[in-house]
Amino acid sequence: MRNYLVGFWNERKGKLKLKYPIITDEDLDFHRNKEKEMIERLGYKLGKTPEELRTIINTIK
Repeated sequence: MRNYLVGFWNERKGKLKLKYPIITDEDLDFHRNKEKEMIERLGYKLGKTPEELRTIINTIK
């Protein structure tokens, strides 16, 4: 997932915040080798599984 997220993350995180106002910049802070922690944090806040989050991230426009 790392390679996929790195390419468009800055563009998509703003759109995620608009769609889910409960998440913060800190929740969306992306660091190499820390994707799993970010996905877990987002999943906890949004009540989503990692697979659901990947689908959301993949389809957000």
